[in-house]
Amino acid sequence: MYEKTAGSVATVLVAAVIGTFGTHGGAQASGFLLPEASTAGIGTANAMVANPTEVGAIPYNAAAMGFQDRSSLALGALMIGPSFSVTNATGTHDSNGADWVGAPLLQAAIKLNDQWRVGVGLNAPYGLETRWAYGTFPALSQSRTVPGLGTVPTGNHPTASKLEILDLVPTAAYRVNDTLSLALGLDIYSAQTAQLDSNLGQMEGSGYGLGFNLGVMYRINALSLGLTYRSAATLDIEGNYAPTNMALVAAGRLQQGQRASVDLNLPWRLQLGARYAFTETIAAEFDWSYTGWEEFDRLEITGNRTGTLIFADTNAWSNSNAYRLGLTWQVQPQTQLRVGYAYDETGQSDDHFSARVPDSDRQIFGIGIAQGLGNGFSVEASYAYVLGDNRTFTAATPYTGGEVNGTSALDGEYEMDANVIGIELVKTF
Repeated sequence: MYEKTAGSVATVLVAAVIGTFGTHGGAQASGFLLPEASTAGIGTANAMVANPTEVGAIPYNAAAMGFQDRSSLALGALMIGPSFSVTNATGTHDSNGADWVGAPLLQAAIKLNDQWRVGVGLNAPYGLETRWAYGTFPALSQSRTVPGLGTVPTGNHPTASKLEILDLVPTAAYRVNDTLSLALGLDIYSAQTAQLDSNLGQMEGSGYGLGFNLGVMYRINALSLGLTYRSAATLDIEGNYAPTNMALVAAGRLQQGQRASVDLNLPWRLQLGARYAFTETIAAEFDWSYTGWEEFDRLEITGNRTGTLIFADTNAWSNSNAYRLGLTWQVQPQTQLRVGYAYDETGQSDDHFSARVPDSDRQIFGIGIAQGLGNGFSVEASYAYVLGDNRTFTAATPYTGGEVNGTSALDGEYEMDANVIGIELVKTF
């Protein structure tokens, strides 16, 4: 029993990764994915894949650069205020993470000539932060007296998890003709913080990974179509594991402190969008997104000093869909209003449900405004409310002291919502 519970502590960022929502306590899309890449995207519930006119569409589809006649620079920030709770046999418990967390929004696009544009962006596409007080899950908060060891815990209770991933995105776009633009880019991922704490041990680490992205945009008259693909990527993460129960360490039932490593597989994403301008001032866009959560299947944590497998964890997530609808209204030449709605499906089944990722289907309601200031400057602000479906988890598998995910130790009703605010200053030149 102790070998199993000790092993799961050593999952370095594993739990931190599957924790709950991306770099930052929240929950904008299924799993730990954060689709919010610009203030314009927040206002339209991220329906931006087929938008050829907005600077804020470039992070969603770099091919949009091909249809923009001016260079641009957008600099801003994303703020997220998440809330998670579980109601179980001992009452209602809140996940007391940070009240608000922030992430950068940066995008630059340079027009080289009539055909070529280059750009670079910085955003936070994945992350999480959850903090469950010890005792939230009673089956994981028990202890027993063992001869020679004294009183020792019998469960591996998750406490704090945090993940922060940044993505540096250099891109290039080629405008084939008046109706077609193509783009290619890299995704250079950096896990700035990956932390996992439990009643048995603590873990913190960082790492890097590399992926690529492709974009296509086609525009004819009032209709534009967009397609993007982001490849899967593997982050090589290393961290320091420190056990907190030295009696179990002395008995050989808990790993000694050491460096450990894990490969974190990020999913691929395919997005298709269609936008239609009904008038010169009003346009609507519908996007479909398909996320390859099948990549997030198995995690294996290895001790760097011993070279032996510390722990292996099967997540077995499934691919999931998201549907997004966004509207823009150019109220005045210098003022644009935006609204959006999205429905995101979870990729997490009951078989491997995790309290570190109390994921569920969710809805997103967005609203935003862009105001021109003159001389190529504009300021943009958006707000989105994320509402997760209440998820009542009743496991078919009883908890027996080993694997926690998908077992009765986590039974309860999980609730989540989040407030998302974005603000950017945009300059075209």
